[in-house]
Amino acid sequence: MSNAAAQAYLNTRVSVMSTRLFAPELIERLPRMTLAELAEHFGLSAILDEQPSAATRGRAIEQSLLQVLMSELQVLARPMNASERSLVLAWGRKYALFNLKTLLRGKLYDLDQQEIRDHLFDLPDTIRLSHQELFRAENALELLRQLETGPYRQIARQAREVYEKHREPFALEGAIDQRYYTGIVRQIMGSDNHHLDSLRRLMGAELDRVALLWLLRFRFTYQLSASETYYQLVPSTRLLTRERLLHLVNLDTFERILEALPAPLDSLLADSKSIGEVQQRIGRYTQLETRGILSRSQSAVARALAYLMLRESDLLMLFAVVRGRLLQFPDATIKAALELTQPSCAESRAA
Repeated sequence: MSNAAAQAYLNTRVSVMSTRLFAPELIERLPRMTLAELAEHFGLSAILDEQPSAATRGRAIEQSLLQVLMSELQVLARPMNASERSLVLAWGRKYALFNLKTLLRGKLYDLDQQEIRDHLFDLPDTIRLSHQELFRAENALELLRQLETGPYRQIARQAREVYEKHREPFALEGAIDQRYYTGIVRQIMGSDNHHLDSLRRLMGAELDRVALLWLLRFRFTYQLSASETYYQLVPSTRLLTRERLLHLVNLDTFERILEALPAPLDSLLADSKSIGEVQQRIGRYTQLETRGILSRSQSAVARALAYLMLRESDLLMLFAVVRGRLLQFPDATIKAALELTQPSCAESRAA
């Protein structure tokens, strides 16, 4: 298949699959849907089985929703050339990194082996870690050394070096997240010119969101110094560049940072009273930017990645509602959770 034919096929695939994205009216209904309604609408019969615990049912639903996302990722990656496929798989490897963090926490805190296994995602061979070998590692450092011989070697090496220096789990997970985003940016910058602008815009919007939330949390929730915070950040390819982050990280109040943001973030986030409010507003903005790439980009690869990001967001919202129902939370609590649900490798360490 020629490159032009492959791009046309991929564009058609993305357009067809985009009809699966949640419509605004469905998103509005989600927090009010009962378990029976959720099971019927989304084919989630497992949530109605009252034999397992709510936690067990929740994990089963989470895994089934992830399998939906991974299946669609593989379908979209199939017609891509090697470099395009590598980029899309790199984005999906965040879930292997979630597994890596679970394994590392198990080693660091001597957790029960079955409990660790219960919290690992089942992933395609193109993305997954070798869990059985990593389980046999004596400690976290040996686990990371084993990873240094495979496709995750750069992430593992940086994480090991950081942990050997600081011996802090937070620093270890931070190094994993940082290397994940840095690796994606490098792949995007090496993309064909036909894809570059759209990919930079797409991932730039995501990195603007991630960098700002990390900056605010590290400075004002975790009380890290300006230099410690800056070391953790990944510059964006769009608004929050290296120079802007260096300026922002040295400002001493939440309000001053928001005032110093470049347009349109300054007006978008003006008068936000908390990090949670910033997360909601910039999350909605990022979603709009992602939808713009999906609907208007000339790059089939950028449209495919935008679709996967939006699909992931939808499935995370669905899982938040299911988990809320299983735990018998009131509608208002579930709705509040939906407003904060945004996909990011960073959220696993910033919760």
